[in-house]
Amino acid sequence: MTPAEVFSDTHQDLVKDGERWMKDTATSCTIVTVLIATMVFAATVTVPGGNDSVKGHPLLSKQKAFAIFGISDALALFSSITSVLMFLLILTSRYAEEDFLYTLPKRLIIGLITLFVSILSMMAAFGAILYLVFGDNKTWILIPIVALASIPITLFGAWQFPLLVEMFQSTYGQSIFRKQSDRVLR
Repeated sequence: MTPAEVFSDTHQDLVKDGERWMKDTATSCTIVTVLIATMVFAATVTVPGGNDSVKGHPLLSKQKAFAIFGISDALALFSSITSVLMFLLILTSRYAEEDFLYTLPKRLIIGLITLFVSILSMMAAFGAILYLVFGDNKTWILIPIVALASIPITLFGAWQFPLLVEMFQSTYGQSIFRKQSDRVLR
């Protein structure tokens, strides 16, 4: 047997454990991203503040916070859909040994980054709407909105950042499994 065949034969359980972990992680993250996509899509369809009965334009469209809401909501929708696609690609992967070196970690990295962007954008859109509805142009109300909105963003970032760093280093960092020319970001 070649060294690669011996390695594959002795590490079959590790591949199965890696597949199970990757599927569990992708499934959990898919649920979260689908919920975010559903919420931000619903927020886009139901315009905050209502519409003008004559022309049908949003009543709050002249406010800066409404533009922030629209941009943040769209970014949250697009990034959450991208995240869902990445996690679905992980779930439908073939889970071959060579996929664990580059393909699966790359998809997980992209999925986690776009999930973080969607959470950040969703909270920005939510904060903008709270300011529009309850702020009455009082800037002091932004302080509690930003403080409370930063809690889930900080928690997600703090808990997932170590995993993201580890995945990035193992995928793009120094490795004994690739030739020197393969170490460039693909």
